[in-house]
Amino acid sequence: MTVAKRSCHTPFMSVKPPAVPSAAATLVLLRDRPEGGPEILLIKRHAKSKFAAGDHVFPGGKVGTGDNPEDAIRWCRGFDVTAAAARLGVTSAEAIALYVGAIRETFEEVGILLAYDAGGRFARVDAPRFVDYRAACQKENRAFWDMVRAERLALATDRLVYFAHWITPEEQPLRFDTRFFAADLPPGQDARADGYEITEVRWLGPAEAHSAFKAGEISLRNPTARNVDLFVGATSAADGVRRVTGREIPTIRPRILFGANGERRILMPGDEGYH
Repeated sequence: MTVAKRSCHTPFMSVKPPAVPSAAATLVLLRDRPEGGPEILLIKRHAKSKFAAGDHVFPGGKVGTGDNPEDAIRWCRGFDVTAAAARLGVTSAEAIALYVGAIRETFEEVGILLAYDAGGRFARVDAPRFVDYRAACQKENRAFWDMVRAERLALATDRLVYFAHWITPEEQPLRFDTRFFAADLPPGQDARADGYEITEVRWLGPAEAHSAFKAGEISLRNPTARNVDLFVGATSAADGVRRVTGREIPTIRPRILFGANGERRILMPGDEGYH
């Protein structure tokens, strides 16, 4: 058998392996409208962000070991770690980090804190010291736990409902393995953009969000748009959370195909040509 030799003029093609996705958590917050029906919090990421620049997304971000210190479970309300880990398909430590990370990131980005005070009531964050706590958390994640311990808070992990799992396409240079949670807005709180990562906050009904997207008023990423769909038709914030409670959660990893002219096409699992 004759083996063809590679020409010295033929370039070697190197295929760069896909980036390893970082664990992340995001939170869909819902509140009731006076006229009826729920609205969802969407935040606009800074135009110079490394990921999802200028897009409207849900609050959230990367999580890590800092979201699960040794005493973390002590400060979590009604949290069955074993059940949460089984549903998420992760270790107990990772489950705690994902739930806590969703709460921490939401506080940092929009100033909403899902927690109970020492008396068992929903925490109020309108005192000036919480402005300082938030600023400290934005500089260092450890400051979040300093606040929790100092204020003797119980994180409202019992309010979070895990309902979706998306992984950034392999074709993207920056990737996240993201778990989506839902919760209704704590009473007496509202969203305020941090002015750094987040430049705008908007409360929109699920159908409104899609209309604004189609009209070019906002930019929604594929996972955001598809998860907003899950809340269309909900009659209240509580009904919206109920709709996603206990649902089957497949892992969704889209693919991106680029045509000869540079056009971009997103393939979902099950689409023709997906692999």
